[in-house]
Amino acid sequence: MNLILETKRLILRPLEISDAEAMFAMDNNPNVHKYLWQQPTQELNETIKIIEMVQKQYVDNKIGRFATILKETGEFIGWTGIKFVNDHIENGNTNFYDYGYRLNEKFWNKGFATEASIAWLEYGFNQMNIQEMNAYTHAENGASNHVLQKVGFNFIEDYPDENGVIWKWWQLENLEFRNQNLEL
Repeated sequence: MNLILETKRLILRPLEISDAEAMFAMDNNPNVHKYLWQQPTQELNETIKIIEMVQKQYVDNKIGRFATILKETGEFIGWTGIKFVNDHIENGNTNFYDYGYRLNEKFWNKGFATEASIAWLEYGFNQMNIQEMNAYTHAENGASNHVLQKVGFNFIEDYPDENGVIWKWWQLENLEFRNQNLEL
């Protein structure tokens, strides 16, 4: 996949195997996994398999999560992007576009998630012509819930997963997004 998006401070590009060490460092941090099933990655090989799975999604679905790189330093700060969910059912849904992100803890609270989110929503709605974008977050993840609300997602409902953990289901329609004037 040769798509590259840029924002004022970020480069959004396909994940590469060379991102594995930085991605592993992020996913090995228990704080990053506090609202993500609390199962930090334990071995670099797990991260490599995840990257290979995402690369297959690029081929199969023409989209997937992308490496998010800080322009100023070239550092991998996490991943962001649109994923076509067709491999499981989430809140009764499958075959839908999901927006998501995960950042290394040292890059939290700097506006990077919001900046990347706006770029991805613009791309998804204006270039891919997606009609409806969904997202889901742990109910207690205030920071992620705030970002989604800030970029225009509408909270739809709380729902339990198979373990009884409560998640929030978010949705944004193309027309709603086009009527917003989101700027960085």
